[in-house]
Amino acid sequence: MTIAELCLPLLVVLTIATIVPAKLDGRGEYDNANPRDPGFYRPGLRARALGAHQNGFEAFPFFAAAVILAEMRGVPQGTADGLALAFLACRILYVALYLGNQATARSLTWWAGFLCNLALFLAPAWAGR
Repeated sequence: MTIAELCLPLLVVLTIATIVPAKLDGRGEYDNANPRDPGFYRPGLRARALGAHQNGFEAFPFFAAAVILAEMRGVPQGTADGLALAFLACRILYVALYLGNQATARSLTWWAGFLCNLALFLAPAWAGR
């Protein structure tokens, strides 16, 4: 497996782990029988954790497609790995900024990650493949 391919399950783990702060914040209030209760994710840390969690699921399909396309089309492995790692690093920072209520920095980080992902997706064209 390549580093870019290994970034796929890492992104899934990050996305799932992103909701943990909300559940920890609401110990005693969280109802596992009703895990999607919108009242639990009230404004504050819980709402931000939910937003970051949902955004992770929104970002995953494009990232997965970009990795698979780059791998199938023979993009130089260093390029694919570097862009995938850069995207994953942006996502980690994005989550931290989202949880920390740093909206402007979070949005800038989202754009940086999106551009890494776009570059990965377009890399086969640049590589002439």
